[in-house]
Amino acid sequence: MNILAVNGSPRKHGNTATLLKHALEGAGGTAAPGESADLRLVHLYDLQYTGCRSCFACKKLGGASYGRCAVRDDLGPVLAEAAHADALIFGSPVYFGDISGQMRTFLERLLFPFFVYDAAYSSIAPRRMPTAFIYTMNVTEEQMRELRYPAMMASIEDFVGRALRQPLTLRVTDTCQFDDYSKYMCECFDGEAKTRRRAEHFPKDCRAAFSLGAELVTSTKK
Repeated sequence: MNILAVNGSPRKHGNTATLLKHALEGAGGTAAPGESADLRLVHLYDLQYTGCRSCFACKKLGGASYGRCAVRDDLGPVLAEAAHADALIFGSPVYFGDISGQMRTFLERLLFPFFVYDAAYSSIAPRRMPTAFIYTMNVTEEQMRELRYPAMMASIEDFVGRALRQPLTLRVTDTCQFDDYSKYMCECFDGEAKTRRRAEHFPKDCRAAFSLGAELVTSTKK
């Protein structure tokens, strides 16, 4: 069982990365007796890569790169691993109501080669593996809905679903951004309230991520 988690946050030990680690733990805990679990977390900000270059080598019939990205950079091995994983977990902080630029670029490179320019925009992904998104955001759940964040994120979720499988989602709201709010200009936030919420709610969010990972692996066996 090969589960790949992809961190679209610049922080390796922040909210998003922590939740991804718990999701991987949940996935690993569902392995059958004697079954090995290869659980890997990739930090996109460690890699040097660009977005889709519109070379269309992935669409050229009979071409060496048909159905996969031809660009050679640090992302190539990760794309190959992702294409053949048993399940994928994408994690990203929410910037301006959407996933981070690094995650968006990664998904461009991963998904576009899978779509065929036929009438149905069919997918030729090597595997139709289960997927999940974990989002972290500073806004409250009420603000998230008022700002229509779920609707804005539905577009990329739909593309993932069409290429692979419709993703499970976990939206973690009202996250704590700073260890000490007094050191930053952030009058719009109550630092003490943020710290209390993290202590009270983030452990629950981590358990939810663990459960998501377990559910994801269960779905691979259906």
